[in-house]
Amino acid sequence: MSQTRADQRSDLFDPVELGPYRLANRIAMAPLTRSRATDEGVPGELQAIHYAQRASAGLIISEATNISPQGKGYIRTPGIWSPEQVAGWKLTTKAVHDKGGRIFLQLWHVGRISHPDLQPGGQLPVAPSAVAPENQQAYTAEGFKPIGTPRALETDEIAGIVADYAHAAKCALEAGFDGVEIHAANGYLLQQFLSDKTNKRTDQYGGSIENRTRIVREVVDAVTKVWGGDRVGIRISPLTKFGDIGDSNPEPLYLSLVEELNAYNLAYLHVIEGDTGGDRNPPGGFDLQKLHRAFNGLFMANNNYTLELAIKAREENLADIICFGRPFISNPDLVERLRSGAPLAEADPNTFYAGEERGYTDYPALTPTSA
Repeated sequence: MSQTRADQRSDLFDPVELGPYRLANRIAMAPLTRSRATDEGVPGELQAIHYAQRASAGLIISEATNISPQGKGYIRTPGIWSPEQVAGWKLTTKAVHDKGGRIFLQLWHVGRISHPDLQPGGQLPVAPSAVAPENQQAYTAEGFKPIGTPRALETDEIAGIVADYAHAAKCALEAGFDGVEIHAANGYLLQQFLSDKTNKRTDQYGGSIENRTRIVREVVDAVTKVWGGDRVGIRISPLTKFGDIGDSNPEPLYLSLVEELNAYNLAYLHVIEGDTGGDRNPPGGFDLQKLHRAFNGLFMANNNYTLELAIKAREENLADIICFGRPFISNPDLVERLRSGAPLAEADPNTFYAGEERGYTDYPALTPTSA
């Protein structure tokens, strides 16, 4: 791609309608946890600079953002439940909008992927069932610590978690976001309910596919009552093993879920194709294009995309929007680099989750000469 401008032969860089918005292009910036909020989960000027630098993406999806103190699983991740957090996020939404960009907030509850050090009062993390994830560690103030067995949620507690999603959605609206994305992927709480590996419940939230998808439907219902369906997306990862997750028969589970989601007229379905950050076609998978065909809204594809894969996906109508993750870390002007065929800068993994400005806001954009 170094000799040919990609925009001369692909609609990847053309505008696309998403809900009430006209996005500048079909490239989305994936949620990227960077652990640079305060200990109280408040983002600030640093986040505003970071996201504004990347506002040329058609859509930015914010880093995963805790809906409640209980939803936290990593140090210094932002939240969206307090007035201070809302005020902090307003800096980011204004900065992105001033640059002409669009940004959705990702709503997140980690469930069992946490540690008492990160929970209010040192309590156990919660989950659908008391099933410990194997070989998983939590990122705490004292470094990485093994994750133990969570506490199974009581049936009457689940309504409170759904209410937390609704409250977080209202806070995101107040903070000036353009929409929200519900995180139901990567082994976190909502996927823990979906997957029979982690959901051993015998009440109305366990057992059958209808029961295991119930909490997701309830969360979607609560969030769309705040935002309307056309400003809400949802992220799923049917084939991932991330967070020691998995299901014995994912195809009927996720087809059923997607068909149920159509009732809410969501803006998009964000699908991690394959194992998160790994094999795009893991053993035991199924054709994820079945989900594309079943869903009535836009289909957003994610997982190790290159420019060539993205162009191919658009040529073959495999996705409406292509989500790039790590390339946005070190290439704030990723869209222009992809468009022009310019080389991509390499990111420093040592600063992914630490470093403040270093490795966060100090990656340079191309100069006219270098471009």
